[in-house]
Amino acid sequence: MRSASDEQNPQRANTPGGRSTSERQRWAREPLVLIIEDEAAIAELIRYNLQKSGYRCQVVHDGEEALLAVEEQTPDLILLDWMLPELSGIEICRRLRARVETRNLPIIMVTARGEEQDLLRGLREGADDYVRKPFSLNELIARVDAALRRTRISHQAHLLEVGDLLLDTEAVTVSRAGQRLHLAPTEFRLLQALMQSPGRVLSRDTLLSQVWGLDSDVEARTVDVHVRRLRQALNAGGQPDYVRTVRGVGYSVDAD
Repeated sequence: MRSASDEQNPQRANTPGGRSTSERQRWAREPLVLIIEDEAAIAELIRYNLQKSGYRCQVVHDGEEALLAVEEQTPDLILLDWMLPELSGIEICRRLRARVETRNLPIIMVTARGEEQDLLRGLREGADDYVRKPFSLNELIARVDAALRRTRISHQAHLLEVGDLLLDTEAVTVSRAGQRLHLAPTEFRLLQALMQSPGRVLSRDTLLSQVWGLDSDVEARTVDVHVRRLRQALNAGGQPDYVRTVRGVGYSVDAD
């Protein structure tokens, strides 16, 4: 197995197993990895193999340049050497974690410092993972894949999707086939409740509890009124109706 320490010619390196097509399709674009490494040969080796595995890469060689690069374009992940000119990797990590924009940016420390106390310090300062030099390229890329996969799951936990209908609970927005829909607050909460359990029929009492609250005096027939308004908003322009009525029971949202 090749490692960064014994590879002399990056162009002749065996390409580690790249991500599958389905894995790449989970991203709207190729993820951008910022490589912060002062040893040009190692930086080029990492860049070459990450690009062969479907990533975009940017390489910088010192701490000050790294912070400027992040300000210009926030990457999806950083590979960060510990020992750098100008600013150490630890200081870069500390500064990035202090900024709201980069507080959750995945950072993998890549360093020759292999003592346990160094590992613990790097993790305490905000690194998400730690790779020791010399490292296996297969292992490094697997760690990059895993870190980005965790980030994507975290970032998309607030998105609900049924067919071409997308609801964002954080931004409080709804779109259908890419077109923004304007819902009243009650219709938004009603749709959210239905989309959280796609295909499952929710009774009027369940919807009253989830949308209006347990102590609400709203009558069950009020649900029908708001479902009708929701349908009008979702189906404008002759779109297929995703809201299914189960007579005597309740409602569900289902794209099938």
